[in-house]
Amino acid sequence: EEIQREIAYPDGKVEKVLKNGCHLIFFPNGTWKKVSSDAKTVTITFFNGDVKQVMPDQTVIYYYADAKTTHTTYPDGLEVLQFPNGQIEKHYPDGRKEITFPDQTIKNLFLDGQEESIFPDGTIVRVQRDGSKTIEFNNGQRELHTAQFKRREYPDGTVKTVYMNGQQETKYISGRVRIKDKDGNIIMDTKV
Repeated sequence: EEIQREIAYPDGKVEKVLKNGCHLIFFPNGTWKKVSSDAKTVTITFFNGDVKQVMPDQTVIYYYADAKTTHTTYPDGLEVLQFPNGQIEKHYPDGRKEITFPDQTIKNLFLDGQEESIFPDGTIVRVQRDGSKTIEFNNGQRELHTAQFKRREYPDGTVKTVYMNGQQETKYISGRVRIKDKDGNIIMDTKV
């Protein structure tokens, strides 16, 4: 672009006004700033390679050169971080966070301490504040993990529970109940 005028300031700063109306301001430390002709878009390129852009809608896009990470802050308060490995984090104004990992697993972190992970194969893991966990598999099976037991529920209605002492209990849809001790020995079986 052609320069319309150039102003040198006593502090070493140099401002160039281009014919298209853009302003370029160069600072002694190597940082420079570009202001669009309508003054609605500002780009600052820092001496370390970081770049900050303020868009007309007041969205702020900050690129960290060393980390190769982009941090975008939207006017509504949403913040999005994009990492070089493909991970994307969204920090919502209400405190909720959503992380999309490179393998496309999505993890939601809620303000009340609950977590939800959705895996590419459709498996969903929910962790409650008390540490209990529910796992929903894409084959229709479900697991519940608590401090006292782990329980798996099968689509056919069978429920298998393993207690922390190692005892196992299997309840079948037919009404049959089988209990095994920690060593796998059957201690009860109500064959119907």
